[in-house]
Formats: sequence, C-alpha cells, structure tokens
Amino acid sequence: MLRNRVVSLGFSLALLMAPVVLAQSSQLAATPPMGWNSWNHFAGKVTDADVRAAADALVSSGMRDAGYIYVNIDDTWQGRRDANGVIHPNSKFPDMKALADYVHSKGLKLGIYSGPGPKTCAGYEGSYGHEEQDAKTYAEWGIDYLKYDLCSFTRLMKQQTGDEHSEKAFEMQKAAYEKMHKALVATGRPIVFSLCQYGWNDVWKWGTEVGGNLWRTTGDINDHYSRMEEIGFSQAGLSKYAAPGHWNDPDMLEVGNGGMTDDEYRQHMSLWVILAAPLLAGNDLSKMSPETLAILTNKDVIAVDQDKLGKQGDRVWAEGPTEIWAKPLSGGAKAVALFNRAPDPKPITLKLSEVGFGSNAKMRDLWAGKDVTATNGSYTVLLPKHGVVLLRVSQ
Repeated sequence: MLRNRVVSLGFSLALLMAPVVLAQSSQLAATPPMGWNSWNHFAGKVTDADVRAAADALVSSGMRDAGYIYVNIDDTWQGRRDANGVIHPNSKFPDMKALADYVHSKGLKLGIYSGPGPKTCAGYEGSYGHEEQDAKTYAEWGIDYLKYDLCSFTRLMKQQTGDEHSEKAFEMQKAAYEKMHKALVATGRPIVFSLCQYGWNDVWKWGTEVGGNLWRTTGDINDHYSRMEEIGFSQAGLSKYAAPGHWNDPDMLEVGNGGMTDDEYRQHMSLWVILAAPLLAGNDLSKMSPETLAILTNKDVIAVDQDKLGKQGDRVWAEGPTEIWAKPLSGGAKAVALFNRAPDPKPITLKLSEVGFGSNAKMRDLWAGKDVTATNGSYTVLLPKHGVVLLRVSQ
C-alpha cells in the first residue's frame, strides 16, 4: 500500500513538473548552438587535457564572448561499464565530473557523445539498453549537450527488419531517438539533444517529434571546398523545417583547419549563418591565425546566425555558379549572401526588388564592415574564386 502511495505521489509530481520540463525544453537551443567539437582536429586522440585547453582557448581568444559556449567531446571518451551497467570514461578522461566543473567554471558548457547502438562509430560503448542509466550519469556529471550518433544501430535495424531502409527500420530509428530524449528529460537537467543520423529518412520532417534540438541533414563534412560546397548548397528548400529550439545541422565548421583558402572559409561561414546552422568550430584553437579568428568571431556575421527571429535562409536566385541566398532577420531586415562557386572571378548583381526591398534600402557589407550603396536598385560586385559578399539589408 505504501509503495502504491509513493508511486502515485511520484506520478502526481511528474504531472505537476511536466510544464516546467516542457518550458525548459522550449528554451534549449533557442538560437543555433555555438561552440567547439573535438572530432575534426583531434578525432580519436582527444584527452581531458585537450578539452581543458580548448575551454581555456575559447575564453582567451574571445570566442566565448562571441557566443561559442559548448565544449563538445566527440567519440572515444568511453571506457567500460561496471557490474551495475554504469558507464565510466576511459583513462584519457580520469574524472568527467571534474572536467565538467572546470568547463563550467569558465562560463562554458560541456557536451558528450554516444549513440543508440551497442557501439559508437569508433567501436566504443554505445547506449543501447542503457539509455536511462546513461542519461542519469550524464546529468550527474553535469553534461549540457549530447550528440547521439546512429552508427551501429543500423545493424540492429537490418537484423530485426531485414532492410535498414524499410518503414519498420525507420520506426525503430525514431523510437530509439525518442527513448533517449525521454531519458534526458527525466533527469530534470536541460541537455541539448543533437541527432546524428546523416539526414536519412528526411529527418528534418520528424526531428522535432522525437525531441531533437538539432539534426544532421548530411553526411560528414571534411576540410575541402568541394565537400563543404556540396553539403552547404544542398540545404536549399529546408528552411521551413527550422525554428527556435529545432535546427537543421549541415555538420561542423572546418574554418581554420588548413584545407581551404580564407575566401573559401568566409564562404563556408557565410553559408552556415544564412542557414541558421549550429556553429561548432572544429579547428585547433591553440593555433589560430588572426584571419581564422576574425572569420570565427565577426560579431555582425554571427548576429545573422543568432538572430532571435529564428528563421533559416534559402536560395532566391541562381545562374550557373553564382547564387544569391537571403535570410529574414528581426525588425524586417534580411541577410543577403552573394556566392561565387566558380574557380575564377565572377560578377554578380543583386536586384533589391528580388529580396523584397526598394531601391533606397540600406546595405552593410558585414565582412568588409562598411556601408555600400545600390545604383538604380541594383548592386554589382566582382567576387573572387569561391568568394562571398554578405550583406545586411534594411529599409
């Protein structure tokens, strides 16, 4: 009888707390998350010391104050489970709670990585069969962000349905993500939930339904212009699926990793902010050039990404390798990006009427940091190879 009363009381409290939990959830990722992720630079070699150094660098470089607050540990942190099934970090991360406390002391938040399958992409312990247990452990450590990578769960989907692309497998996948979301909510700790399943099954149509704050819309990025271009420009048409708390994610930033020119990195950054994409730096923060830091911390460019209206931009015009994209901003303004995807310089003309403005609209070039003017309602610029101009246009 006592047990039934306790259960009943717990259920009543859960009902009373539900609006609070929902309110917390709605406030998570109100703008696209910004921070740093370990994978692009450190991959499987990341250590506790690397993460602490990244936290230090975010502060000393000014990136934290520019909005980069999440310090996210990707794959390979996991050790073994104990006799009770509790996950423990491996020797590279001797005390995850102490690491979280250190990161928090810097005014930053700590993210971690797992997946719904038995193993992660790198073959470490996944969360399959331990979802509630892992969520509770993460909350006890002080984790603020979880990247949840499909990986080995696809094998379970195939084993149980015969075809990992079947409707039954799709429902399995949705249920697996929803299970972890519910486990995270049950901890009472606000933890951003990042779905990583490479854009399968039009995830942008159901990511919100299973509790995602962001969801990968593509396969992995790498530090080559052709891959960044392929991923970024393929996002046309997805703008209606993004909103505060729920974002399309074309993967992490490669800015500063050395495989592209500064013009190409500016195009990369410009496209990501037009897309209202998460801005997760993936470079070695201890060895940034002044140019890399300037690209990552341009406050006017970041403001486009973080605009409170929470609208993703989209392509409005294209001709050959030149394109114009626009993103609605608060107060009736728009961010307008002029892109040259060609391997040689190209002129491009913006007609203000095509983005909803009159000929007397005000324009500011956000990379150059100066006002520019139109002539008879048009603005023409010669863009270098893989170059970009990012404008803030207002009436």
